[in-house]
Amino acid sequence: MITGLLEPTDGDIRLNGINIWQDPIEAKKILSYVPDQPNLYPKLTGRDYLEFVASVFQLDTEAFQKEAALLLDIFGLTDRADELIESYSHGMKQKIAICGALVHHPDILFLDEPTVGLDPKSARNLKNILRERCDQGMTAFITTHILEIAEQMCDRIGIISDGSIIALGTMDELREKDGRTEGSLEDIFLELTGGEEQEALIKEMSNTDSGESS
Repeated sequence: MITGLLEPTDGDIRLNGINIWQDPIEAKKILSYVPDQPNLYPKLTGRDYLEFVASVFQLDTEAFQKEAALLLDIFGLTDRADELIESYSHGMKQKIAICGALVHHPDILFLDEPTVGLDPKSARNLKNILRERCDQGMTAFITTHILEIAEQMCDRIGIISDGSIIALGTMDELREKDGRTEGSLEDIFLELTGGEEQEALIKEMSNTDSGESS
């Protein structure tokens, strides 16, 4: 709903005071969205794609070229920037999509499973650049099933179970809600969603199998 892909049934959504349904063009000027399966133009090169994004956002040519060169270097795409996107692996497509999302310095960024397909170095670089941009004022919404990513990258974390948010806050706030003084996000998630009961069943099955084997 915040990206403008789904209309809310009630209320309204404002991004920096801009109603996304009443003034969608202005609202979308300040946000970027990278889905888990990037929808790119296969007959464009990586560089062509970034130039297309720059034209949509009417970026200054000199500033764009500097930023694009930096992002391509960060994500290891400089040597492949002039090849067609259709020749890219899934990981490379993910990286060029992320470059396109960051090149105009959005105020709000949405990333759906951003590290899927990324090599460890690119995943670390993404984490670092997001931290830097957020420290400069950007807001990033990240969805991920990899709890370590959420714990390492996010200032505030929402845990969703069966379509509802069952916990929301910083790691310290989530630990306090769960009655803990320490522990990982995985521990908290399993406690809140009943996953620990399933773990106990698995251990019980393992013990039963071991007994039968002996």
